Amino acid sequence: MPRSGPEVSPFEGAAAADEGREAPVSSVTGVAAQASSVPEGGTPVAVEDPFVGLQAFAETEGQAREEAVRLAAVFKREVPVGLPLSPVRKELMEQLARQQLEQAGYIISRPQTMVVVDRNPAVQRMALFLAMPGGSEGTDWPLIGSAHVSTGTVGRKHYYITPTGVFINTADRLGYRALGTKNENGIMGIGVKGMRVWDFGWQEAEKGWLPSREKGPIRLEMHATDPVYLEQRLGRTASAGCIRIPATVNVFLDRYGLLDAAYEHKALEDGRFKALLRPDREPSVVAGVTVVVVDTAHPKDSDKTAALKDGIGHKPTSG
Repeated sequence: MPRSGPEVSPFEGAAAADEGREAPVSSVTGVAAQASSVPEGGTPVAVEDPFVGLQAFAETEGQAREEAVRLAAVFKREVPVGLPLSPVRKELMEQLARQQLEQAGYIISRPQTMVVVDRNPAVQRMALFLAMPGGSEGTDWPLIGSAHVSTGTVGRKHYYITPTGVFINTADRLGYRALGTKNENGIMGIGVKGMRVWDFGWQEAEKGWLPSREKGPIRLEMHATDPVYLEQRLGRTASAGCIRIPATVNVFLDRYGLLDAAYEHKALEDGRFKALLRPDREPSVVAGVTVVVVDTAHPKDSDKTAALKDGIGHKPTSG
């Protein structure tokens, strides 16, 4: 059945991200019911081209590359926590992202910004690329910027391993913004007031606390985190399944609309999307819609490395 309007996140307005929470077993309708049919990993559903109807978009590869150079300079200036990415690491992340896109049937129809997250416990990095058309062996992807993240951890009950795959910021879902309030532990789980939360819907993820790695549905989101207690710990697995990013990266993606191509189009006809987008935004002509999660770790090394990085003494926190 087609939906008459976008799905609104069930966590909208929450003081802390309810990431990693299983779909309510009592629900038999709505978004929770969709969890039982979620495919393994993130795969794009049949959605209309998110770039159709945009008033401004790079028309040539040269224009797109010029915009990538401009964004890289802005990233360097506005994201002080940005980190260099070695050519070897860049090539590997790009290669794995291309593989995920190919497996998901996602065709890059035009140059577009794309966030690639490496969930490898020994890496925990995000890279913002200008993804170029051309398939698995196509033109190289210019790097705009990179920074530490935190993804799902193991060994803590109800904490899931962030799934790999392709996740789209489709206009079928309406994200939200943090209120900046604190949870019972004094933590702002999704950051200070106004921080953007990108909602990628229900996804299947491994239960990191079970040796069997049984899977269950989680609400996958990407968001900032507590600026005092948790942001300094980015770079290690820590979340309950979502992707934590630095606040300055959050603002950068939000201000330049780098994952909001579909939202910009939807905002022309739906006031809810217009209200969510920043009033001072400067949408880029290479804006995209996609986050790709990869893992550069050898499968047998993942759990061991995660346990070493997590330690055993810190208390669990939300988000």
